[in-house]
Amino acid sequence: MARMSYIVLARKYRPRTFAQMVGQEHVVRALSNALSTGRLHHAYLFTGTRGIGKTTVSRILAKSLNCVGPDGQGGVTAEPCGRCGACIEIDADRYVDYIELDAASNRGIDEIRDLLERAAYKPSVGRFKVFMIDEAHQLTKESFNALLKTLEEPPEYLKFVLATTDPEKMLPTVLSRCLQFNLRPMAPEVVHDHLVQVLAQEGVAHDAVSVRLLSRAARGSMRDALSLADQAIAYGGGRLDEPVVRTMLGAVDRTHAAALVQALARRDGRAVLSGVDELRVNGRSAAGTLEEMAALLQQMAVEQAVPGALDADDPETAAARELAGDLPPDETQLLYGIVLRGREELTLAPDEYAALTMVLLRMLAFPSEGGAARQIAAPTPKAAPAPAPTARGPAVASAMATAKATAAATTVKAPPALRRTDPEPPPWVDEAPPDEAEPLTTAAAPVADSRQPAPPEPILRTPLGDRWAAVVARLVERQAVTALVRELAVQGELVAIDASTWRLRVERESLRAAPLRDKLQASLAELLGEPVQLETESGVAADSPARRDAAERERRQREAEQIIHGDPLVQELMGQFKTARIVPGSIKPH
Repeated sequence: MARMSYIVLARKYRPRTFAQMVGQEHVVRALSNALSTGRLHHAYLFTGTRGIGKTTVSRILAKSLNCVGPDGQGGVTAEPCGRCGACIEIDADRYVDYIELDAASNRGIDEIRDLLERAAYKPSVGRFKVFMIDEAHQLTKESFNALLKTLEEPPEYLKFVLATTDPEKMLPTVLSRCLQFNLRPMAPEVVHDHLVQVLAQEGVAHDAVSVRLLSRAARGSMRDALSLADQAIAYGGGRLDEPVVRTMLGAVDRTHAAALVQALARRDGRAVLSGVDELRVNGRSAAGTLEEMAALLQQMAVEQAVPGALDADDPETAAARELAGDLPPDETQLLYGIVLRGREELTLAPDEYAALTMVLLRMLAFPSEGGAARQIAAPTPKAAPAPAPTARGPAVASAMATAKATAAATTVKAPPALRRTDPEPPPWVDEAPPDEAEPLTTAAAPVADSRQPAPPEPILRTPLGDRWAAVVARLVERQAVTALVRELAVQGELVAIDASTWRLRVERESLRAAPLRDKLQASLAELLGEPVQLETESGVAADSPARRDAAERERRQREAEQIIHGDPLVQELMGQFKTARIVPGSIKPH
């Protein structure tokens, strides 16, 4: 008796309705409401990384538009029945009025012309024709231009669905014609819970750690998670076990990562080197080691900031809680940044384990809290003791790390295999160091940068500007304006309201185009609940939402810089290390 062919998990558990989709509730809610109220757009754009449901939501939308119900009498619905001919054939990818085009391999003008020729004919069997173009950003410019006219004013029976992983490469004229939805990468917890349900339905034995490993390895893609689960089940002979899954993924056991973090916390350089040697001997991945360390440090930081916030059911929580007390919070953050950026260096070195060693030794090169490391010690300058810790915002913490790193780079003694013999200053110093005999006070003058740009001219805020800023904020919050229509709204200045006529002053000629003005006018009328006539005039906008946002960013930037320059510990570091500088542009407000 012939055995039925196996259906891979990613296909078998592909959502067939909006209710079955997980992790994309914002998109599901918007589309369901639009279908239920009959407010259907003629073109949709779904963006997001691979494997998160762009094609799936396109198929469900096509079924919703063409479903006729089990009795053949149904209409457009947000809950397709799954039993009528349209639903069954779309799921089987053989519905004549639903056409998918992969622009990665069909990107030329000939394919688009063929598609547009089909658009001239009414649906053969369905209520709507739905054209889905996947990876639409790969279409040629000629193909986009051929598509524009039909995309803007398609026949009433035609709906366009575009999907892309890179919306930045799409033409602005195409973006302005589509209703855009961004599908988000799914949280590991969401992927984990769905995997547990799938494995239960499949009757696959598994342990908790193996499922969490697969959830993290999927990096937000449910399709990748199910594909990895398929591979792991085959690799493990029908079940999922932690050692087997780790081997398949090249993941490093949490105990190795914990041992390295513990050695770094103790400033035990020998233990760090032995740990790297052990990884090399056992063939453990250097990249996997840094990835596991990053996950561990992230959990430690959460436990340090909010004790008890970690998932008690996670078997790896215990190690994170235990190590959270071994490192100060600021060093945990510093080590996390070093580890995260260290992965990029592995591919640059001829030996990835040597690169891993350098990444880990970088932590030991920085002074511990109080200025003296336990194993690799920095010379302690004779200065006043460090001030008591004070509450600092994220901007201060970022600059603290920068100042620590730059200061330590010129003063730390390294082992003779690593010590510099030349007196050259570090490469980030763009001017000669001050004279050793010259006293460096803790005043803000040495820290300040005379090359800072002059503050921008203040905005003359007007009552009309306040009203327009509030209206635009509501439009953006409701996603009523997108792409170039949104740019017209935020770049414009409301200069007059005469009865139902609103006049905007807009500098860019391209934003004053009639199609953009009309779309903004329609959105504005819908928001206010009354007819509105929108007019535009040429001129420089003095009080626009965009200028207000820029002024606010500038204010927050200068406020952050003042906090850094006035911080006592920053000033102390600048006084202790003669060549230390706060790198211009390194301060970012949060």
